[in-house]
Formats: sequence, C-alpha cells, structure tokens
Amino acid sequence: MRRKAPDDVAEASEAAEATEGAAAGATSEGADAALVVATYGRQVLVETPAGARIRCQTRGKKSDLVVGDRVRWQPAGDGGVVTALEPRRNVFFRQDEWRTKSFAANLDQVLVLVAVEPPFSESQLARALIAAAAADVQAIVGLNKIDLPGAAEARARLAPYAAMGVTVLEFALKADPDSARACLLPHLRGRATLVLGPSGMGKSTLVNRFVEGAEAQVGEVSRALNAGRHTTTSTTWYWLDEQHAGALIDSPGFQEFGLRQVEARDLAALMPDLAPFAGDCRFANCTHRHEPGCAVRAAAEAGTISASRLRIYAALYEELSRKEW
Repeated sequence: MRRKAPDDVAEASEAAEATEGAAAGATSEGADAALVVATYGRQVLVETPAGARIRCQTRGKKSDLVVGDRVRWQPAGDGGVVTALEPRRNVFFRQDEWRTKSFAANLDQVLVLVAVEPPFSESQLARALIAAAAADVQAIVGLNKIDLPGAAEARARLAPYAAMGVTVLEFALKADPDSARACLLPHLRGRATLVLGPSGMGKSTLVNRFVEGAEAQVGEVSRALNAGRHTTTSTTWYWLDEQHAGALIDSPGFQEFGLRQVEARDLAALMPDLAPFAGDCRFANCTHRHEPGCAVRAAAEAGTISASRLRIYAALYEELSRKEW
C-alpha cells in the first residue's frame, strides 16, 4: 500500500477541506466551473470555459488546490472565491519526511526532461518515473541538447529505460528548434502534459518554443495574483492551441525528489524492468536484495536488468524502509 498522499484521487479529501466554507454561507450550488491555471499562496487564478481568467481566494490557513484542478467558484468583490473542488483523476506529487509538494492534477502524461549538459541524475529520473507510476500517470522522457558532445553517453544511460518500454525522445531545443518541435508535437497534441525536471534541462525553452507569448503570460499571471516575480517559480498552465485541446504545465526545477508516498514493498512493482520478475522469486515477501532464489537479482546477473537500475532500487528500498518520525 502507498503511504498517505496529499489526497485520494477519488475523494480529493484534503483539498476539499481546504475549500470548504470558502465564503460565508457559500455552497457549490449555482457556482460556475473553472480550471486552476496558476496558484500563489491562498490565491488561485482560474480560467472559465469562456476563457476569462479570474483571481480567486480560498479560505483556511493554506490552499491544497493545484494547477489542473477543476473547481467551482462564485464572484466576490473584484475577483471570486472557490467553493468546491471537483474529483481528481490523478495528482502528481513528491513527498519527503517533512513536506508534500504537489505539482499538478488531472494529467494525461508527464514529460521528464533531461539533458546532455548538465549531466542528469539517473536517480532523480528513476524517482520521477516511479512517482508517475504510483499516480497512474503515463510518463515519457525527453533528452535535450543532443547537439552537444556527450550525447552518445547520455543516450547509453537512457538505453535501459527505452528497453523497458519508456518512450525516449531526442532533440535539441535551441540548436534545432524545428526538428525538436516535429519530434515532440505528436506526443503533446491533445494532452495535458506536466513538464518536469531539474533546473538547466530546458523546461522554459521548451515552453517558449511551443507556446507563443509564454514569457508575457508569466508577467500577466504575476500581475493577476499580485505575486511579483515569485510565479516564475510556480507551476503554470499554458494552452498549446487555440482549441484548448492540449496544454503544457511548466513546473519549478528541483534538486531532490522524495518518494515517501510509496511503500518499500511496492517499489519493484512500480519499476517496469523489475516488475515482470518480482513474482517469480522463491519467497513471496522477497525484497530482492539478499534472499536466495530471487528472480530479480538473477535477471540482473543475466543482464536483463541493468546494474544501475538494480542499484537504484536497492538505495530506494533502504530509504523507504527507514522509520518515519
């Protein structure tokens, strides 16, 4: 079983509590539908089906609403107030011992962006893919800056991910933007895609290549939320087309990616290269670290599972097995 999450996808309980009583006497009856496109503190920027963007307040000490949430709102003052949260299909987040960071909700996929330079952390990549699997969100990987020396090495490091069925796309957003667009667009069209990755991988470049006026939109969001420059470090929703069929969700870079929402015993099932062998071990409760008759370790010894992936599994299993305080 997973550890406690920021909400259950079916019930969305915590966020619902955050919006409960959002206005004195307000209910969701008669409230209008909207999409959360940006957040800042207890304020959210929502977009109505007609395309109007309204600054709304939430009540309580904090807001658990995230970009991609579908909400109900009512006018209040010069803006509005959120009165209800619609059930979520999913929510993508990371969780360590101290806090939970939710990125976005109701996603179709996550694009984990890595680059030839600076070299990417395979552990961070693996963590992001595991978090996506735990949230039941499809994930693809994009390798940027393939025009730089070191592309062959980066490609080799990603080979185990391609071998286990992960879609790995290669492009150079700055050096060859037209080819990058041709490579990415078929995978982005018609989907709500969270762009995820550490700083320096090219997330902002990607958004600016695909969204006309993206930089100007950041300023508009900042002014709408009275947030100064801080929204440049917040998750933001951008439409890819006039029909609003697809969207990119830009997210802040990260240096750490906690997986405390995942139980150690569930880890192997969330790693596609380990999962096919995990059920063939001699012992049903095999941890795939030291037990005799372990089919996972046997597959690694045969070269079917890469040594780097097994090392990542072992390190994560130890981390997730530590007692929480």
